Amino acid sequence: MIRPVQVKDVTPMTELDRSVPALVLRLDRNPFHHGTLGAVRSLGRAGVEVHAVVESPRSPVVRSRHLHRAHPRPTGPPDPEALVSALLRIAERIGRPAVLVPMDDLGALLVAEHAHRLAGRYLTAVQPAALPGNLADKAALATLCREAGIPHPETVVPGSPAEAAAAVRRIGVPLVAKWSRPWLLDPASGLRSTSLVSSPRAAARLFDRSAEAGSTLLLQRRLPDRAHADWFFHGYFAADATCLHGGTGRKELSWPPRTGLTALGRWKHNEAVAEAARRLAGHTGYHGILDLDFRRDADGTYRLLDANPRPGAQFRLFTGADGLDVVRALHLDLTGRGVRPSPARPGRVFLAENYAALSVLSGLVSPRGRSTRPVPGSRIPRGRGVETAWFAGDDPAPFAAMARAFAGRGLAKAAGRLRPDRPGAPAEAAPSPAHPDPRSESAPCTTWQ
Repeated sequence: MIRPVQVKDVTPMTELDRSVPALVLRLDRNPFHHGTLGAVRSLGRAGVEVHAVVESPRSPVVRSRHLHRAHPRPTGPPDPEALVSALLRIAERIGRPAVLVPMDDLGALLVAEHAHRLAGRYLTAVQPAALPGNLADKAALATLCREAGIPHPETVVPGSPAEAAAAVRRIGVPLVAKWSRPWLLDPASGLRSTSLVSSPRAAARLFDRSAEAGSTLLLQRRLPDRAHADWFFHGYFAADATCLHGGTGRKELSWPPRTGLTALGRWKHNEAVAEAARRLAGHTGYHGILDLDFRRDADGTYRLLDANPRPGAQFRLFTGADGLDVVRALHLDLTGRGVRPSPARPGRVFLAENYAALSVLSGLVSPRGRSTRPVPGSRIPRGRGVETAWFAGDDPAPFAAMARAFAGRGLAKAAGRLRPDRPGAPAEAAPSPAHPDPRSESAPCTTWQ
């Protein structure tokens, strides 16, 4: 049985200003985004009145006892004017200025680009309006890495189908293809934010869908897929780009395996990763919460893969001995309370229960359903020092709601796979576990032939 970390935090060195509420903003439609719940719990436990924009009144986060009020996400495709209008209406309901905490890239970009319209209603990090977009945009990030001298996979931004095909011939297959602004993808298109191309022709065909994708295609050298090669950084940077709180961690389980979000991560210091994060923030003048993903190359170099200008879903891993995390640091800084150093707790583990279970099962079952040996790092840790994404002794309802919804979605997908294509046709079992598309952090890799 997993015993989660104690939920009662040590009183922070500097108490949060409880007179200033917070709005946790999430615009994607993933009901299993545990980072949103983590932000609600973190601020709520500190005595802050927490509001949240969520995708549905049935979202598990709505069940949290630490949430003061849930506000519906605007319906329809993302529209900046509609979203800004919704934020202004929510501000009227809250009745006083609130700290705004975007939890996905779209929200972070919206807040940065329209900060002047939200001023006076919300407290936000002040920085150039285009900066969060340049970090989240994968093509622009490649340019920033070259300018700042930060290791990055070899990347080509083709200007035509012929250039895309030529890049595959030069770099070799398989090659990683990414859309530079994945939040613009229409789910109905069937396009993934990240995919693998196995031939020059496949790269050319994918380039032809650029208009449909809504952003630029880039092709990257695929880094070796090895155990314990994936690392991440979470930090809060002040207006002068000084890191006030943060840490580095190693991804030990992911879902989908090797390409997805962190199902199990461990706080482990990595100076090369931390130095790259500080260099990126210093080069860009970044102010706010930053989430970075790295992979160790065959030569031992840690290469930056993605930059997210907002908290990562596992940000609670980096909770100091006094209870400080990056979301609390944001609230402290924006309310002028100051952020004092917090004793680090390396060795802590973050566990997303639903995704970790799927990841372990996928390592124990072969594609034909036969049992296999556990994959490296697939053992679920026990005992103290485990920060669970969903279960909390002081707030059990979200876990129960998540478990019901997750099981229901899995059963629905399994039923769809078992349904015969025609009357009388035999049903074919689908041994791989069903899962939602966790696009808010990292999408599964598909292969284009």
